[in-house]
Amino acid sequence: MKTGFAAFFRLLCVLAMLVVARPLSAQTPAAPNASDYPSRPVTIVVGFPPGTATDTVGRVLAERLAARMGKPFLVENRAGQGGSIGAAAAAKAPADGYTLLISATAPLATNLFVYPKLSYDPLRDFAPIGLHSWLPFALVVNSNSKINSFEEFQSRVKADPGKYTFATIGNGTTSHLVMAMLMQRAGMNLTHVAYKGSAQAQTDLIGGQVDATFDTMVSVMPHVKSGKLTALAVSTKSRSKYAPDIPTLHELGVAGFDAGAWLGMLAPAGTPRPIIDKLNRELNAVLDEPQTQAKLLSLGSEVLKSSPEAFAAHIKAEQDKWGKLVRETGVKAD
Repeated sequence: MKTGFAAFFRLLCVLAMLVVARPLSAQTPAAPNASDYPSRPVTIVVGFPPGTATDTVGRVLAERLAARMGKPFLVENRAGQGGSIGAAAAAKAPADGYTLLISATAPLATNLFVYPKLSYDPLRDFAPIGLHSWLPFALVVNSNSKINSFEEFQSRVKADPGKYTFATIGNGTTSHLVMAMLMQRAGMNLTHVAYKGSAQAQTDLIGGQVDATFDTMVSVMPHVKSGKLTALAVSTKSRSKYAPDIPTLHELGVAGFDAGAWLGMLAPAGTPRPIIDKLNRELNAVLDEPQTQAKLLSLGSEVLKSSPEAFAAHIKAEQDKWGKLVRETGVKAD
């Protein structure tokens, strides 16, 4: 009797354990709670050197996000391969919201057509958070060149094909492709000189080692205002709010010319959706701040805003657009 009771008791214990365990095993894991995010510093990877437009804008946004979210947002420059080294590093980071990427047109939409192999897929390896900046470009020359208009520049270049040089911040970058587009549309032939960033390119332009560059207004306009460089035209179809006195290429006879660079924030693919949504809300709130808008405009950057889904669709559309130009112009990494 005693033995039978013990056996029966053991059976009851087993059944009780099964009853308790069954609903636990059937439960769906709870969605990540973003209410306490971030609980530690966040790193923002920028794939371009200090002083470039992406870096400058990134630091403005990092400062404001830190103020709003209560933890440091630290910019880490990982420059090289037209922004792709930084993008690759961010793509491989843990998908926990503590490594983000601020990137641009080239690493996400053009480099896959320019470089023979990238170690990341712009569409598969990232979770887009949102667009935040539109960057018009300005065509500039050394003020000592005595070239004061686009018409003079075009006349000189056409008279000596291949003689004049243009600097870019790297092979396949937007500055490279915008100039390639201009040469194609305006019937000009200049020799490309690639640098590792805006600072080096503009130092040599000011020093007379190269003849022109097409770069963001964020990076070139301080030198225009100081009198070291002369701005001949802007790349967008409408004049820039930042420098409305500079004519557009469309106005100057290059019909329909409309180009520039965009910047956006992303996280590694697999980052929990509640964190993506929180970052999108906070980023758009920062972009709505009058002081942030004024600061970005003072640099030459115009504000963009989007949902994560709209940003993903934008990347795909830009790949289609710039891929066509790369095929037509034959731009490749040297």
